[in-house]
Amino acid sequence: MALMAGREVWPLRRIRSGMGINMAEKDLDCCDAVEVHRDLLEIVNRTMPDETELYDLAELFKVFGDSTRIRILFVLFEAEVCVCDIAEALNMTQSAISHQLRILKQSKLVKSRREGKSVFYSLADGHVRTMIAQGREHLEED
Repeated sequence: MALMAGREVWPLRRIRSGMGINMAEKDLDCCDAVEVHRDLLEIVNRTMPDETELYDLAELFKVFGDSTRIRILFVLFEAEVCVCDIAEALNMTQSAISHQLRILKQSKLVKSRREGKSVFYSLADGHVRTMIAQGREHLEED
């Protein structure tokens, strides 16, 4: 075992033998020899988005990492609704719903409009429904 940047790095022979690692690591497929494919790396380097775009994309996907926010989106799939309706539908407090809606709005996944004393929320655009639908399709794959 060697240390790299403060973490343990197991030699390939240990990964194969299963000594001192968990099952998830043992099941990884690795190359037996190092052979860099320069032609493929050139394509990857040409098409890789810049760091800012990668960061923003990762932040967007983090928003989908909370089941309460997903539940709110499913409510909004059906209709434009106010905070009180979402709170009632999900059996949660308005404060908890408002907190999650703020995150969804900052990520441009929902939009709001005020009507009198009520604030109504809806999906920002069709991409939101598409992202959830594709996620569900992915889960159903073998």
